[in-house]
Amino acid sequence: MGGCRARGVNSSVELITSLFSAGRLANVRLAAYLRVSSETQLDGQGLDVQERAIARWATEHGHRVALTFRDEGRAGTLDAPDRPGLAETLDAVADGKVEGVVVYALDRLARSLAVQEAALGAVWKLGARVFTVDGGEVQEDDPDDPLRTAMRQMRGVFAQLDRGQVVKRLRDGRRAKAAAGKKAVGDYPYGYRGAGKGRERDMVPHPAEQAVIRRIAELRAGGASYRSIATTLDAEGRSPRRAGRWSAMAVRNVSDRHLRTKDTA
Repeated sequence: MGGCRARGVNSSVELITSLFSAGRLANVRLAAYLRVSSETQLDGQGLDVQERAIARWATEHGHRVALTFRDEGRAGTLDAPDRPGLAETLDAVADGKVEGVVVYALDRLARSLAVQEAALGAVWKLGARVFTVDGGEVQEDDPDDPLRTAMRQMRGVFAQLDRGQVVKRLRDGRRAKAAAGKKAVGDYPYGYRGAGKGRERDMVPHPAEQAVIRRIAELRAGGASYRSIATTLDAEGRSPRRAGRWSAMAVRNVSDRHLRTKDTA
């Protein structure tokens, strides 16, 4: 009888150990990232809905939401520099304040495959994890399991397609407004702005933001860190587009985009 009990206890210990090793029982300190744009508010995925769902999921899975960041009215196609909440989320990971990020669904993180993969890669590179309420942990790439990457990217592709269809409907509406003499609007990456109306509206350089990009490149060439560049930009009164101050992650994303643009020029 004693031997059977001992074997049962050992089996339970082994099971619990294996679950912890797999990360299924480990308490993970998380940053919740919430995002809405006009169309998602209509879809019933408002900030309050996302926050409640994330809190419930974290409790059920034994995790703790330590910090919460929000982007309201921000498109999922925008990079971190143009989303203050996302930039702060990535900064919290970089600073070791949290061990992972949780979102309501992957399309709350991004509605562009390129932005999705860049954000996921940034978190994973820092040794942190990413979770979604509707799918659990988003696993890192595994060279022995290419299907894992393909399935994740397919989700990104369909999120991008859905966003594209929404944008087309909005563009059609803007064209109708332009035809009636009203101004069309749109989001553009840092360093650029919209110019023109209707069919003629296009992306053109934003002089003040281009000056900031050149300043970032100058400081970076001199060996300055992203964090020190953020401090310098704030001290010089060179504000980011929407946030109150620069973050290291925002500076890094602007710098990386600038380098990509130079490489493809």
